Amino acid sequence: MAGRLEGKAAVIVGAGQTPGSTLGNGRAMALLFAREGAQVLCVDRHGPRAEETAAMIAREGGRATHLEADVVRAADCAAIVAEAQARMGRLDILVNNVGIGGGDGPAHKLEEDAFDRILAVNLKGMWLTIRAALPIMREQGGGAIVNISSLASIAGGIQLAYEVSKAGVNRLTTSVAQSNARYAVRCNAIIMGFLDTPMAVAGIARASGRSEDEVRAERDARVPLGGKMGTAWDTAYAALFLASNEAKFITGAILPVDGGMGVRIG
Repeated sequence: MAGRLEGKAAVIVGAGQTPGSTLGNGRAMALLFAREGAQVLCVDRHGPRAEETAAMIAREGGRATHLEADVVRAADCAAIVAEAQARMGRLDILVNNVGIGGGDGPAHKLEEDAFDRILAVNLKGMWLTIRAALPIMREQGGGAIVNISSLASIAGGIQLAYEVSKAGVNRLTTSVAQSNARYAVRCNAIIMGFLDTPMAVAGIARASGRSEDEVRAERDARVPLGGKMGTAWDTAYAALFLASNEAKFITGAILPVDGGMGVRIG
């Protein structure tokens, strides 16, 4: 079925990607949304990365522009929404795909600066974009927000700040869903498991001094479903469903896309 987002205006925050040999979540979502008929505003803290994603969409015949913005700044979040209105005339879909984890650690090792930085980007930044978008979505009679969370929100023990930030994203999602249902604004989240993306595999390889192949094999072995990580396309198709009218009666959902990792016990 084609054209699942035909006529929709979508903002993908985090639409660039970390350099690497595989595809990142934000870029995959931007490409897929455009292929399904949406006009896409590609937003990223690294402007050239967002520009590259928009150019990829244009080469496929889709409609996209780019914007450099940093979600830790409230003014930038307001500018994202203002630019979406100016360029596309409306804002039907907001995808929050921004997250960092550098300098994290368990509670007895984590530094205060790292904790504050990770919470500011992963949780506060997501709230700031949502806060900016909600008045527009309410006024126009509806909209769909998709937040990218993580399996770390319910499991783990070595990345305290990241885990807490993503647990906060889950609660942010359900709170926004409840307070905006009467305005036909839906808000859902995706809990991602192990994915073969540049940020995950290449990032871990650099931080641990191992090869990407070694990291990839180790992560594959921990996935119950088929013994292989997912890809950015798994994120993109889940987000496409939640953003589309097919999910018009779904709000406040925390959808696992994790190859069965979240239900494994022991």
